[in-house]
Amino acid sequence: VQLQASGGGLVQAGGSLRLSCAVSGRAFSNNAMGWFRQAPGKEREFVAAISWNGGRTSYADSVKGRFTISRDNAKNMVYLQMNNLQPEDTAVYFCAASLYSATHTEDRFFRVWGQGTRVTVSS
Repeated sequence: VQLQASGGGLVQAGGSLRLSCAVSGRAFSNNAMGWFRQAPGKEREFVAAISWNGGRTSYADSVKGRFTISRDNAKNMVYLQMNNLQPEDTAVYFCAASLYSATHTEDRFFRVWGQGTRVTVSS
């Protein structure tokens, strides 16, 4: 499985972006997927996760109500809709494929990582 994240860019505070993660290789429809981010000088942190069929989602407290994770298994795509972006959301965002079908928030449960897409939010 290979993951390709895209959709990052520069946006003003209060703006929106939608990140996409294209999944190639063998089928991923049985695996939960997640988004993580790493800000400059900080450790990677969990952002959002979605179960194999989209029935369950999990979010970091810092993004609840602003970000929405979704997936389209027919298209092998995972998305992260980010609204009301703030400067503290500035980071490189990574999509990841989980070892499991249920959602998890710890990166040790994710086995395949994409290359990351940079999001910069200006104040």
